Amino acid sequence: MARITLSCLPASWYCSVSLLSLNCATKQRLLFLLLLFITSVLLLATYQRQLWGPQRRPGARVNKYLSLEESMEATDILNSALNYGIVVDCGSSGSRVFVYYWPPHNGNPHTLLDIRQMRDSDSKPVVKKIKPGISTLANTPTKASDYLEPLLSFAAAHVPKSKHKETPLYILCTAGMRLLPESQQAAILEDLVMDVPLEFDFLFSRSHAEVISGKQEGVYAWIGINFVLGRFDHPDEEDATVEVTTGSENQPPISRRRTVGIMDMGGASLQIAYEVPGAITFSSPQEEEAGKSVLAEFNLGCDVEQTQHVYRVYVTTFLGFGGNMARQRYEDQLANSTISKNRFLTTETGLSEEKPYLDPCLPVSMSDTITRGNHTMYLRGRGDWSRCQEAVRPFLGLHNGTMSPQGIYQAPINFSNSEFYGFSEFFYCMEDVLRIGGQYNSDRYAQAAKDYCATKWSTLKQRLDNQLFSQQADISRLKYQCFKSAWMYEVLHSGFRFPSDYASLKTAQLVYDKEVQWTLGAILFKTRFLPLRDLQQESLRQGHPGWLRPSFVYNHHLFSLCLLVVVLAILLYILRLRRIHQRELRQVEVLDLLWAEEGEALLR
Repeated sequence: MARITLSCLPASWYCSVSLLSLNCATKQRLLFLLLLFITSVLLLATYQRQLWGPQRRPGARVNKYLSLEESMEATDILNSALNYGIVVDCGSSGSRVFVYYWPPHNGNPHTLLDIRQMRDSDSKPVVKKIKPGISTLANTPTKASDYLEPLLSFAAAHVPKSKHKETPLYILCTAGMRLLPESQQAAILEDLVMDVPLEFDFLFSRSHAEVISGKQEGVYAWIGINFVLGRFDHPDEEDATVEVTTGSENQPPISRRRTVGIMDMGGASLQIAYEVPGAITFSSPQEEEAGKSVLAEFNLGCDVEQTQHVYRVYVTTFLGFGGNMARQRYEDQLANSTISKNRFLTTETGLSEEKPYLDPCLPVSMSDTITRGNHTMYLRGRGDWSRCQEAVRPFLGLHNGTMSPQGIYQAPINFSNSEFYGFSEFFYCMEDVLRIGGQYNSDRYAQAAKDYCATKWSTLKQRLDNQLFSQQADISRLKYQCFKSAWMYEVLHSGFRFPSDYASLKTAQLVYDKEVQWTLGAILFKTRFLPLRDLQQESLRQGHPGWLRPSFVYNHHLFSLCLLVVVLAILLYILRLRRIHQRELRQVEVLDLLWAEEGEALLR
């Protein structure tokens, strides 16, 4: 006799139902319920796979941010699932537009959007620059929208037309606009807010056009670098991690992947940004106030209640600490002090080529001149790197023993568990002529810098002619390499107090063969809440019309509840069948007894 046994039930519920003892309608209903149960299980499994995506096996290292083949290919504009975003960087010397794209969010609220730079049909980055800077329109603010029209038209031509209304546009102004009075800044921004929507259908509002501070720019640069390096991903077993304390008193420390700090030395300024994972203790109210101005705490996650992506970052900019400006300050002081000494000591040092000032920061035997007003000072290279270090150290402005440039508060760095990247002049000083760019080693770097400074100028020019230096090296690099190498060393070790044996600094120009702009960090920060929209759309697309809710978590629980109801219905139905079957058996026994009694009576 065919039987159905549900062995997944508790022991006390075991039952064996005879199909032959059930009528046809009952058997059909039972089979239908079993089919419904199997279908529900399969739907739940499918739902879980779509919700969380394919699981990675332990030890597998997959970094979607560094999939170079995909990121270097032309963007598939025919893919209707892609989203787009536009950032206009309005700098001091010009403005640039960057177009980014990203696929739909994977549904995991703990992961960020996978934003990448858009590439055209020739696989070139979609970027366009115009000159001069927008700050030149200070007296004609009504021309601001016309000024940006070529950039926005360029972006509009690359973003699919059907995506324009949902593509956010951010116009972010930096150094040049910061120097203008607030009234002139407001007038330029007002023209953009009023006129841009009349010409373009992008998602653009008043909050999307702003003048950002140097602090914001530094935070965006830090976000961009760490995003490309995949440091916002969940850590694997072999990844370096840090214990992070959040601002919440009841929140225990969390362990997550260690981020990298960045240092960027340009021609005019120096910038540093790094995460401060531990709680900070200030020694005085004044220090606390100074610390707040250089610390930024923000949440990159889409859920403000979650602390997995809350970061506390120290970021500050030192104006005048770039390589070129530092040399200019050095020459100004050199000229002033030499002129004063000549006046009071009646000496003629530096006043003629025959009696030049011996500059320890120029290569041996190199001749140079400094002109300040009506005075011309003659220099000749001495090539003494150690003396050059001593000469440049006072320009760090180390006050009151704080050992921080300009006496600015510096948050503590855990040098035993940290990692830094050095860009621009940090890389040029090591690579252009010394050819040791990449991993920084202070002893190796110091020795190479000493040897360079002690080399005769004629020999250095010969090496340049023989192409023994990098392609970026020119006569200006050879001329000021000795000074800049000493300045970089002092900034790093005397200013920021990096130990001489620090082994976790890398100097670089590109990250994975790509130039990382602060605009990438800006759009990642600006769009951090968009995953909520994607999750809601996914719920609306997959759910039953009666189940529509704005939260995928609600849908998930509702689905599980429905499955539980189905299972309980099946169990109750089976118990009911069991009672019916037992009642029928009792009736059969009674009938059998009656028939037996009647048979016995007939036999009598």
